[in-house]
Amino acid sequence: MSELSHNVDKKMVITAGRAHPELAKEVADCLGTDLAPLSAYDFANGEIYVRPGESVRGKDCFVIQSHPAPLNNWLMEQLITVDALKRASARRITVVSPFYPYARQDKKGRGREPITARLVADLYKTAGADRIMSVDLHTAQIQGFFDGPVDHLMAIPLLADYIRGRVGSDNVTVVSPDTGRVRVAEQWADRLGGVPLAFVHKSRDLTVPNKAESKTVVGQIEGRTCVLIDDMIDTGGTIAGAVRVLKEAGAKDVIIAATHAVFSDPAAQRLAECGAREVVVTNTLPVPVEKRFDNLTVLSIAPLIARAMKEVFEDGSVTSLFDGRA
Repeated sequence: MSELSHNVDKKMVITAGRAHPELAKEVADCLGTDLAPLSAYDFANGEIYVRPGESVRGKDCFVIQSHPAPLNNWLMEQLITVDALKRASARRITVVSPFYPYARQDKKGRGREPITARLVADLYKTAGADRIMSVDLHTAQIQGFFDGPVDHLMAIPLLADYIRGRVGSDNVTVVSPDTGRVRVAEQWADRLGGVPLAFVHKSRDLTVPNKAESKTVVGQIEGRTCVLIDDMIDTGGTIAGAVRVLKEAGAKDVIIAATHAVFSDPAAQRLAECGAREVVVTNTLPVPVEKRFDNLTVLSIAPLIARAMKEVFEDGSVTSLFDGRA
C-alpha cells in the first residue's frame, strides 16, 4: 500500500529522492505505508529524469529529499520531482527537506552577496510546492522566504531528552557556540530542567568559508558537564575549537549535540579527536560508515517527521508537537 486515506476525498502519497532512501523508508514505516514508486535516473550528461510510477491525480503528495553532497544534484532532483507531480495533477505538494539547502546564505553579510536561501524557496514555489517542511532551519527568518506555509520542526526534544537520560540535570551547562544561537540554547536549558547557559565568543573571516576561531567562553562552566549545541556540523573546525576552549576553561566534560551531520572532510577526524565525550546528531542527513566514529550517536528524526506529516495531512496542528513552541 503506497497511499493513506484520511477520508474519501483525501489520499496521501509519499515519494522520495535518491539522496537518503533509508530515512524516507523509516518515515513511511512510521506512517504504516509504503513509498510510492518513482523512476529516477541520470542521463550520460548529468541531466536528471524523474517520473511517478502511479497516478497522483488529486492526491496529497509529500516529497522527501535530504541534501548531502553533492547538494546541487539532490536539490535539482527534488525540484524536478515536484514539477512532475504538479504536471501529473497532484492536489497539494509538500516539500520535505529535513536539511534545508543553502540555509547558511540567509542574509547579506557583505555587498553584492546573494541571499541563496531565498532563491531556494523561490525555486520550490516555482516548481509547484504548496508547502515546505524542514528541521532546525539555520535561522527562523527563512520561514518568511517561502510564499506559503512552512512547518519548522525542532529536534530539541529528541536530542535533549536523550542527553538528559545520559547526564541528568545536575552540574550541567548548555553552551551556545556563538551569540547567534543563545535563543536556541535557552530552549535547551528549559528542556534540561532550567540549567545555566554559557556561550563561546568566536570571530569569523567572511571572506574565508568554513573558518571561524573560537576565542573564549562567557559563563560558568568550570567543573561542569557542558552540552555544546549547534544546528549543523560541517567541517567540524568551529565545534572542535569550542570544545578546546571549554576544556581549557575547566569544563569537566563536553557533549556535542547537533541536528545536521553535514560532516564534510575532515569533520569525522576532528570530532573523534577533539576530546568530547560524545557527539549526538540526527539522521536528517545520511552518515556513511566511513564518517562514523566510536563516540558518535545518531538518533532517528523519522518519527518526528512522520508525526508532522500526519498532522499536515489531517489538517491538524504541527505546533502541538512542540508544546506550542513551533
